[in-house]
Amino acid sequence: MKSFVEYNSNSDFSIHNIPFGVAVFNKEFIACCTRIGDQVVDLALLYDLSYFEEIAGLDDNVFEAYTLNEFIELGKPVTNAVRLRIQELLQEGSILCKDEKTIEDAFYDLDLVKMIMPVHIPNYTDFYSSIEHATNVGKMFRDPANALLPNWKHLPVGYHGRASSIVVSGTDINRPKGQTKPADVEKPIFGPSKQLDFELEMAFIINQNTEMGESISTKDAENAIFGMVVFNDWSARDIQSWEYVPLGPFLAKNFGSSISPWVVTLEALEPFKTTSPTQDPEVLDYLKFEGDKNYDINLQVYIQPENGEENLISESNYKHMYWNMTQQLAHHTVNGCNLEVGDMYASGTISGSDPKSFGSMLELTWRGQNPITLNDGQERKFIEDNDTVTMKAWAEKDGIRVGFGEVSGKIVPAK
Repeated sequence: MKSFVEYNSNSDFSIHNIPFGVAVFNKEFIACCTRIGDQVVDLALLYDLSYFEEIAGLDDNVFEAYTLNEFIELGKPVTNAVRLRIQELLQEGSILCKDEKTIEDAFYDLDLVKMIMPVHIPNYTDFYSSIEHATNVGKMFRDPANALLPNWKHLPVGYHGRASSIVVSGTDINRPKGQTKPADVEKPIFGPSKQLDFELEMAFIINQNTEMGESISTKDAENAIFGMVVFNDWSARDIQSWEYVPLGPFLAKNFGSSISPWVVTLEALEPFKTTSPTQDPEVLDYLKFEGDKNYDINLQVYIQPENGEENLISESNYKHMYWNMTQQLAHHTVNGCNLEVGDMYASGTISGSDPKSFGSMLELTWRGQNPITLNDGQERKFIEDNDTVTMKAWAEKDGIRVGFGEVSGKIVPAK
């Protein structure tokens, strides 16, 4: 396929992608959109001009909306048909290619739009599904010889998080305050976190509602997943280490998480499926799956100090995930937990076996023992005020590139 829209060969947003998002156009109106190269396309206008009239089930202009939820809820038969139709329209020789008026009205340069939250998120769950990350944390905080807790290889460990504080890329994050208990003091103290961290994650988004009591199998899980975003689960390690026993993370996590604005569909990621790590011991029947359910997605993390340049500090890959998305969703619903359209499920920190592939400052600096030196000579044990953390993700194979763009957030002082 070749598009009539010109874009760089290393663009995340090739004609093979066709992601979905929501934008403010010209500071005037909001609509659902897609992107090719550095052009953002107003899908609401394309609908009004009858470019989607042959798609069964797309009876209303769901693109005239502040979120993708109404569109996503139409289900795969409709959303896949829309994606393929957009792909067809963007090719050389298409009817849209010859419609200069529509191209002028519906296509916007990237700098003329502002991306906003792509979905309303009713519920958010964070998993803990990278064996390398879980092992590293277990070595640091518990017995190195027994880093993984007994349940870890039997089920995808997760916890319910705070949906209201998930924000889109470009939103500043205030340093959180809370109780900490340094080793050299007798009683806990209160103040801004001194060990603020990022967590390199991906997240998937649900496209359907289910009833309480229903569950979704690993076989049916992909049909319930619309697409994925890059996810930075900001984490206050000093607050977390004091509060998390016995019920897990609370204030250390719920102050903010950041997502990339473009939702990349599972269909766009299909060519990049790959095998998962071997699971030993064998999992219970409801967690078994057939075929390749993991994805070869390259991941990078950058730190940029105030008035400084970006520093690449981590290079990882989503394929390291021990528990895949179908298993996560099957486990999440096996007890009858109901789903809602827009629910978001994060992977947990993604780390590989190479220290350069660790997905958090906690691991990269080994709890501050081995500071990272930036290009300008500054050192970082954790994230400091006015640092910007940027994560990038893309898949590439046989000359085809499908990416997510980036999620970026700046840490500003506590209020």
